[in-house]
Amino acid sequence: MTRELNWPTIRLLIVKDWQLFQKQLAAYLLAAFVALAFLGLAKPWAFYIGSLLLIIILVAVACFAISTSLLTERKEQTLAFVMSLPVSPLDFTVAKLVGNLATFLVPFVIIGLCTALVIFSTPLPNGLMVLTTLVFAHILLAYCVSLAVAMRIESEGWNTFVMIASMVMINPFLMAIGQLHGVSGVARGDAITWSGPVLAILSAQLVLSLSCLAFAAWWNGRKPAFY
Repeated sequence: MTRELNWPTIRLLIVKDWQLFQKQLAAYLLAAFVALAFLGLAKPWAFYIGSLLLIIILVAVACFAISTSLLTERKEQTLAFVMSLPVSPLDFTVAKLVGNLATFLVPFVIIGLCTALVIFSTPLPNGLMVLTTLVFAHILLAYCVSLAVAMRIESEGWNTFVMIASMVMINPFLMAIGQLHGVSGVARGDAITWSGPVLAILSAQLVLSLSCLAFAAWWNGRKPAFY
């Protein structure tokens, strides 16, 4: 018989995570707005500084969401408190998964929308949205991979390695997609064209991201006990 989820307690755990980290997330958003201000100048030097700073901020938000919500809690051994609540491993898994996603996706979506607004409202070429979408999707995939590993493996060393490795891969990713005419050619023009290779890459990124989240939910939720 499948146990019903304890949604009231799950909501409390999610709200607890959000309240603990909302001030730090506001600081990340403020830094992102500074980066977008550089992008909006539409100058080569400002674009380089702004885009580099924006990528660093997105990576920092992803690592912050995982390290504070999962790794730090393990180090501080707060699981004993959670075990005293009327929650099952599945309840805890859902709370941590949803809470972590909220902590990351809220600033991620806001920054993404503001980036699109800057591109469309400044002299920057509108075609830059294609490259921007692929970069954001890559960071989302790297985050989902790191989150799935963090929920499965308790070793802080391995989790740190996976987070750094997945985020560092953005450099070779940018070099690879920069060779595609459907990206490099479109990014310099005002027409937004979604070519077949671009849609294939984007689809693969989204499918892999969802697969990582599904695996994390299934693997951790099927445990009969916390240990």
